[in-house]
Amino acid sequence: MATVLVLVAGLGITVRGLGSADQALASFDAASWLWSKGKAELARINGTSARVDTRADVGQAARGHQLQVSQSDRYVILRDVNTGAIASMDLTDLQAYWNAESQAGVGVSVALHDKSAFVIDAVQGKVQQVEPASLQAVGDPLQFPPGIGGGVFDGAGVLWVAAPTEGTVTAVQPGETAPVRVRTDSVAAPSHDLAVSAMDKGVAVLDRTTNALVKVTETGAGTPVTLPLTGPGELPPRTDGDTIAVTVADDRRVYTVGGSGIREMVVPEGGGGDLRTAVAYQGYVYVPEDDGTVHVFDENGQKQESFDIQRPGGDLELEVRENHLFINAPGSSTARVVNDQHTVRTVDKYDDDVVGGDPPQVKAEPEKPKEQKPKKPVVSKPGAPRAVRAAAGNTEVRVTWQAANPNGAAITRYVVTGADKTFPVGAEQRSLVVTGLTNGETYRFEVHAVNRKGDGPGRMSNAVVPTSDVPDPPATPPVAEAKPDGTVVVTWPEANGQGHKIQRYAVTAVSEGGSAPVGESASTTLTIPVGQLEFGKQYAFTVVAINDIAAGSAASGVSNTVVPFAVPGKPDAVEAATVADQAGAVRVTWTAPADNGRPITKYVVKAGDKETEVTETTVTLTGLGTGATVQVAVTAVNEAGAGEASSATARTVAAPTVTVTGVDPTFNTAKVAFSVNGGGGTTTCTLTVSGGGKGSTGSCTSLNASGLSPSTGYTFTVTAKNAAGNAAKAATKTTDDLYGTATCINGDSGDQKTYCNSDVDGRNGNEIFKGTTQTDSQQAGWVKNGTRLKTYCKKNGEEVYAFVYNDNKRSSVWIQVAYEGKTYIPWAWLNLDGGDDLGNLPTC
Repeated sequence: MATVLVLVAGLGITVRGLGSADQALASFDAASWLWSKGKAELARINGTSARVDTRADVGQAARGHQLQVSQSDRYVILRDVNTGAIASMDLTDLQAYWNAESQAGVGVSVALHDKSAFVIDAVQGKVQQVEPASLQAVGDPLQFPPGIGGGVFDGAGVLWVAAPTEGTVTAVQPGETAPVRVRTDSVAAPSHDLAVSAMDKGVAVLDRTTNALVKVTETGAGTPVTLPLTGPGELPPRTDGDTIAVTVADDRRVYTVGGSGIREMVVPEGGGGDLRTAVAYQGYVYVPEDDGTVHVFDENGQKQESFDIQRPGGDLELEVRENHLFINAPGSSTARVVNDQHTVRTVDKYDDDVVGGDPPQVKAEPEKPKEQKPKKPVVSKPGAPRAVRAAAGNTEVRVTWQAANPNGAAITRYVVTGADKTFPVGAEQRSLVVTGLTNGETYRFEVHAVNRKGDGPGRMSNAVVPTSDVPDPPATPPVAEAKPDGTVVVTWPEANGQGHKIQRYAVTAVSEGGSAPVGESASTTLTIPVGQLEFGKQYAFTVVAINDIAAGSAASGVSNTVVPFAVPGKPDAVEAATVADQAGAVRVTWTAPADNGRPITKYVVKAGDKETEVTETTVTLTGLGTGATVQVAVTAVNEAGAGEASSATARTVAAPTVTVTGVDPTFNTAKVAFSVNGGGGTTTCTLTVSGGGKGSTGSCTSLNASGLSPSTGYTFTVTAKNAAGNAAKAATKTTDDLYGTATCINGDSGDQKTYCNSDVDGRNGNEIFKGTTQTDSQQAGWVKNGTRLKTYCKKNGEEVYAFVYNDNKRSSVWIQVAYEGKTYIPWAWLNLDGGDDLGNLPTC
């Protein structure tokens, strides 16, 4: 691209939470903005309270994307890695807009300090100062060699840029009208890999090829310290305080460099995760793994209790701000805040309890379950480099090679030997120009790789003779095009051989912090195959022409930047489930696959002959029939087309079936037991009773009927209903007989003591009659106290008073009982089962 970024029409970001400038400015202290890709939201976390105080809806177009967040006390600048869009938010009024574009992919970054900002195009080597609110360019961009690294502000507001091809680091001061180069210092030999970490003042630079660490300030580079690293070291983008943490992920070791010297910490194996870059904070070291585990070491290098963020959905992001360590899991709903006492607290980034109203309800993207990592391969020395080639120049030779097999341990450097010299070269460079040679002499160079297991075998280049008869490079920079099949095609004009035939062209890819040869071609075009370049990462290309006497030109200009891409991967964790409350429907969920270099624009979900397109990672499919087994296929689509489908199977709701397993009656109730096959749906069950009585609704295992009459036959019907239909089953049963107890209990004195003992002339307790009056001629008999009598019904008649012999019971109700046929006993002398309730008997 000719410019670092392109300004576009502003698209607003919706902010919820603290609504006024005063509130916003008051909350700067101990706060950090954290990204949640599942909701496409930023949440400002208050470090003191470990709670959200403001949320910003970035827009669903960014959902699932990788977002770079740069922040100061005045501004927040966002860059969507998947699309290249850049947004700025002014915290004085919480107004935010997507108002600039950059090249998509990894390779462009934004640096922000106070009211100064830069956009760094590492591949093209362009560093452009911008006004942080509008993102308008401030002056012309500074030009560095392609493939720069760093681009980070120190605490004093100086931007530091590393150039691995030169072995230098440059301090850049923001200006009112244009940025200013303050100084450039040599920190390594050319073509060494460099890692940079900004400090309170100056920058720490690690020569990853020699393991030399040096601090550089505006007064120059200090004395390098060589570290005993066993593999390639990594630095965090920013170091808080004086202790620098160096991570050797391949060997699970962290080294700290500070006032107490060099200290080594071995990180124990956990659940199989891979280490990411450690951060030093308040004397402790926090070491994340890609599975969400964070290991903790104290100031003495002793292991402390680790903690986890379950299913983080991506690498953890650790940043020290305002005397707090913020640990974000972009794919999770939670984050962690650590204070200066090293107390770890959990933050709910989706917390709706923020000032200014609740955000819209957005279902979070399902997260990938924690995967068990495969066992690590056996580690051994690296293999030999591939395609070691030499091309002569005027008193120089350019040596290039393809990567060696690392054999389980990351390559730390390559070593080039020839012309009676030895040259270490960065693992990410893979090319070297050897100067000071003699024209006319023959040279050959051997290259071998080094990892923590030692030196691998060497491979010798072709013989070359330096000469002044070198061809010209291609007259104009090459043109690169990323193809939808994952390849990249590079074309260039034919070079002038200066009297010699051009035999081949060597193409080098330039990326952030590195450059490496990618192939050779006898024509003016090269197709770089799938797998040689990383999807989603920015690359540019240079071309060297080589003639028939193996003399090579200088490198051409740098091509345009491209991002290799291909169709997306297979959607992960696809699940299909019955929708219990909807007929003919299944709900499908999945997690987003790798987009492979271009944003996923949609998902195609197929079920039978039905096809649905969605942009989120969940959908409910309808109209699929009742009780149908449905196979669902989900495919992700991006600019390259549709990827491979993932499938799952579910069954739609079927109409229920009912089986009555028993009826257990009493004289006035019945419990009906049954089983229901709900067909996968949400089922409701109802019991109805024929011939009177009251049914019920509720459990689909048993229901109760009440208000029944004794000794009566009923039909009990159970109906089960769900979204797909209903079903009913019936059973008949007669309720139990209702019994009463004839009750006449003698009193305490005189004749009362024997009143109930036997039948006597005149009136007595427990007498039974053929009618409902106490007429001697109608007496059917007498029963002893405690005699159980089957009852039929109730009827009004002569009032009877039981006096003290049955708790002073008085009533004109008579009960028909089974005694010498169907006869009557006063209710005053008969206590009914079930609470002596006349309501349990029908009227005769």
